[in-house]
Amino acid sequence: MKTVLLRFAANESGATAIEYGMLASLVGCGIIVAATTLGTDISTFFTTVGTKLAGTVVP
Repeated sequence: MKTVLLRFAANESGATAIEYGMLASLVGCGIIVAATTLGTDISTFFTTVGTKLAGTVVP
């Protein structure tokens, strides 16, 4: 029983999986923040362009 507990305590594969999971969640949060920011900026840009184009007369 003692050897089983010692092997379990020495096993680091679970810790590695948790680290990869935390890294993936951090990357996901970064992607969400970037997409939200860029989406707002792109929307504002196209609104501005559309407004300027609406004021011009095409012959």
